[in-house]
Amino acid sequence: MNGDEFDEIDETIIDVEDSEDSSAPIIYDISSYGADYDVDGLVKRLKRGDIFIPPFQRDYVWNQAEASRLVESLLLGLPVPGVFLAKEGESNKLSVIDGQQRLKSLLFFYEGFFNPKIDDSRRKVFRLKNVQKQFENKTYEELEEEDRIKLDDSIIHATIIKQESPNDDNTSIYHVFERLNTGGRKLTPQEIRSAIYIGKMNKMIAELNDYPAWRELFGKENNRLKDQEMILRFFAIYSNLENYSKPLKEFLNKFNLKYRNPSDEEIERLSSIFKRTSDLILTKIGKNAFRPDRVFNASAFEVLMVGIAKRIDENIDFDSFVRDLDNLYKSQEFVDSITRATSDDKVVELRHKLFNEYIENYVL
Repeated sequence: MNGDEFDEIDETIIDVEDSEDSSAPIIYDISSYGADYDVDGLVKRLKRGDIFIPPFQRDYVWNQAEASRLVESLLLGLPVPGVFLAKEGESNKLSVIDGQQRLKSLLFFYEGFFNPKIDDSRRKVFRLKNVQKQFENKTYEELEEEDRIKLDDSIIHATIIKQESPNDDNTSIYHVFERLNTGGRKLTPQEIRSAIYIGKMNKMIAELNDYPAWRELFGKENNRLKDQEMILRFFAIYSNLENYSKPLKEFLNKFNLKYRNPSDEEIERLSSIFKRTSDLILTKIGKNAFRPDRVFNASAFEVLMVGIAKRIDENIDFDSFVRDLDNLYKSQEFVDSITRATSDDKVVELRHKLFNEYIENYVL
């Protein structure tokens, strides 16, 4: 397989695991309780970070009229939908699982500006619009004192959940988030991980996703974070192959949760391994290294990246390795291991065994 074999690359990603993985057969013990928050208290908690909205969920999509209607409902004493919050481990912080549009709308109204994404000089003052006459075009500060007090004291109900068992992970939050966020575009597994497993690991992955050699190997940036999932998959298999068990999605969830905040030394080590391996593969095999059949093959990516990373400091005859690589892809056993039932425990073990046996022949 020549690195320059194809002038144009199909952006399709072959990832058999997507269709094979099903929800993990885990029975969770989850405690939940209700809490009533006044709006003023909710906004203060959001400002302090005691309640936080993960940096990735859906983008804020409400327009000013929709946000105004929420505020108007509260001013009129009408009930509004509650929110779902998740308790973060042993801390008192709560992450928003469902309800960010409502919470952000209230935060914006109290802060006085509707769109915080643009610079301060161009921010739009949040004035109520398309609401009843007594509230129309008013900011929070311009409301009558009686109305401000009523809004401050309005109640929003929250359902707060915490996973009690299994106590060695917190993956139930992933599944709750997955089920609650089904409206509109369905979130991908990596989009959900980025939303709930916030920490240094995902920050590192996002930064590595811009690494030039990786962009050459993967192709254009994937707006559903499939490229970032590949990087997570590399780290998970590289670090914990001997403990792999399907489904792959759950294996990645547990790894992402367990290593969400590695030490700075570990971050540096993993980042270096990823960069060195990407550079080596791009230089020696070429940009189509993970495309044995024109399209990006996730299992081929996994086995080449991990297999070469494990031997990154060894002296390998890459000229002969690349020249003979077609022989590996002519092995039906190896081809099956990257195209059929690819997340099965035995298949994962087999493809790494076959690749290691192959590369062993070229170690000098």
